[in-house]
Amino acid sequence: MPSSFPSLRPRRAAAGKVDVFLVGMIAAVGVASLAPQIGRSGGWLHLDQASDIGIFLIFFLHGMGLSTESLLSGASRWRLHLLVQLCTYAFFPLWWWALDAAFGQWVPPDLRLGFFYLAVLPSTVSSSVAMTALARGDVAAAVLNASLSTLLGVVLTPLLASLMFHTGVDGGAMPLGETMLKVARMLLLPFVLGQVARRFVGEWFKRIKPVTQWVDRGVILMLVWCSFSDAVADGLWARHGLGLLALVLAGAALFLFPMLAFTRWLARRLGFAVEDEIVAVFCGSKKTLASGVPMARLLFAGNPVLGTVVLPIMFYHQLQLFVCAVLARRYAARAGLQTAGVAPSAAS
Repeated sequence: MPSSFPSLRPRRAAAGKVDVFLVGMIAAVGVASLAPQIGRSGGWLHLDQASDIGIFLIFFLHGMGLSTESLLSGASRWRLHLLVQLCTYAFFPLWWWALDAAFGQWVPPDLRLGFFYLAVLPSTVSSSVAMTALARGDVAAAVLNASLSTLLGVVLTPLLASLMFHTGVDGGAMPLGETMLKVARMLLLPFVLGQVARRFVGEWFKRIKPVTQWVDRGVILMLVWCSFSDAVADGLWARHGLGLLALVLAGAALFLFPMLAFTRWLARRLGFAVEDEIVAVFCGSKKTLASGVPMARLLFAGNPVLGTVVLPIMFYHQLQLFVCAVLARRYAARAGLQTAGVAPSAAS
């Protein structure tokens, strides 16, 4: 869920805390693998019928949580903002193209599509801002860039994904006009409604934010469960086996570590202050699970590739949280600064 400011907690409290959301994702994949008939489309629970409602609800909550005021502050620092958005929507896809040219022949077509989908997702909001705060970077700039990325992603991510799918990464086709109509109805409309509602009940929404975060995570887990149930029923593990998971983890690492190094190098080449470098590194290298899974469910609903498409973002999400937390503490240690522990939103 998007939020304007990070949740800071004592380091000891955050250190040993069980990631309930991660456990839930593992459980959803496990149940889907063992008994796909329960959660598959048309299955016992008819989760597919609740998917559209869940997607609409998530993007309504995203609209409620996005502060438009944050987009207006600091607009003059256009070099930093341009760098972050170019990393998110241009350099990431270009890096996918390079990796695909080098290794694509050994990667299943549906997983190639999954990595491209990962490459065109927006940045996170809450965890990007939280890591920036932990690293003692410019939190206001992080809020602006992460929020702007989310706003752009509502249109750019479906557009880029549909164009790639239409060109036939796996031989399929996704009509562009139909896709953008779905985006307008299921993503833009609830997002705009959320923004409108924020003007009237924004303060109330802040008070119930812990509840809405659990709703957000619950819907995502339902979508993961349904997506994997469909994929397993269609023969996901029979076709690929457990080696697919190792391939996904390796691919996620090949995305994350080079992009972290690239954003840091580019920020320094441009002469950014360290506080702005931190924003570029964390906002420019992250990808959102909270928007990624619902969008995938909308774009690839009914297609057997869906379960594989969401695998890269699930692995990337956990890897980025762990690696960026370590990197943030190293940034914060500069000049003897002391750090506080941070617990970013698990679904961000």
